[in-house]
Amino acid sequence: MEFCYKTAKVWQIVGYAIMIIKIIVPLVLIILGMIDFFKAIMDSDAKAMSKTASSLLKKFIIAIVIFFIPTIINVFFNFIGGFSEVQDDYLNCVDCLTSPNDKCDTSHNEGIFTNKD
Repeated sequence: MEFCYKTAKVWQIVGYAIMIIKIIVPLVLIILGMIDFFKAIMDSDAKAMSKTASSLLKKFIIAIVIFFIPTIINVFFNFIGGFSEVQDDYLNCVDCLTSPNDKCDTSHNEGIFTNKD
């Protein structure tokens, strides 16, 4: 069964989307959190500053988790493992999701989404 090789382009597109999300979302969260924190500092309200600092910490933790999504996916798939007869195919799915530029094998042009007329 070569499901992952035949659908590698789809997995690669998803991998690129994950790569973009893992960079943009953490930056936006941290920048917005810092803006809120600076607003609280300018207002000189200790209670608002404490609340905003807590919110900034939560956004920072979420940003770190989002940044490490490819690593989390890789670890998750390694825990699942693969049966020996489908392991190469399975590893191509993991590679396309976590490293779409480097390791993804899209050389199998006859995917399930192509028209073979």
